[in-house]
Amino acid sequence: MSMEQVTGNVDELRWRKSSHSGSGGGDCVEVAAGHGAVHVRDSKASGGGPVLRVGRGEWAVFVSLVRG
Repeated sequence: MSMEQVTGNVDELRWRKSSHSGSGGGDCVEVAAGHGAVHVRDSKASGGGPVLRVGRGEWAVFVSLVRG
């Protein structure tokens, strides 16, 4: 799987929080579709934390494996 940490501005992306994230502020993941890639971040660190960029094909494989 190819993945890289994004260093540019990702504020313009439309972020979505996982439907499995609880309302208690625990472990939450957000994803955003970008040009040719999907971006992933920890919602608790959305104001400047690390963002990973994953190719769309690799993301589709990941999602299909998680769904089982």
